[in-house]
Amino acid sequence: MAWRGSTTVSDRIFACLPYLLPLIEALTFSRYLFADFPALKLLLIPLGPVLVIYQVVPFANLIIFFALFFLVVRNEKISHFIRFNTMQAILLDIVIFLCTLLLEILTPIPGAGLAVQTLSNTIFLGIVAAVVYSVAQSLFGRYAEIPAISDAVYMQVR
Repeated sequence: MAWRGSTTVSDRIFACLPYLLPLIEALTFSRYLFADFPALKLLLIPLGPVLVIYQVVPFANLIIFFALFFLVVRNEKISHFIRFNTMQAILLDIVIFLCTLLLEILTPIPGAGLAVQTLSNTIFLGIVAAVVYSVAQSLFGRYAEIPAISDAVYMQVR
């Protein structure tokens, strides 16, 4: 639903780009899934150049995180649609960070291997589903409504 005016094609494309951040961060949870299904790695080929930059530049995730927040979300001159999607991608990235902490707590527990593997796969597939849904909605010019996350985004982006 585009309630703050119509969105242009360029707004729709720029609204999709921030979702690369949570998608790349979620790849840390994919090792078990890709070990079981190696053919799925072919889906990552389009992300190759971004992954190379992400791995070569030290603290790239932190730099991108703060750049998106301060240069896009807090910039009133940028359309609300782009700022909304950027903030939603940032919040998905924060969810990934919290899930990483949870897995670091669970991993040392003896006998938790299957639980860690299942949780990793669930987190990865959940983030990929949220990103695909958000990108599809953005391409259609609609706001992607993810429960709880979108509510928090609306509070941050005016």
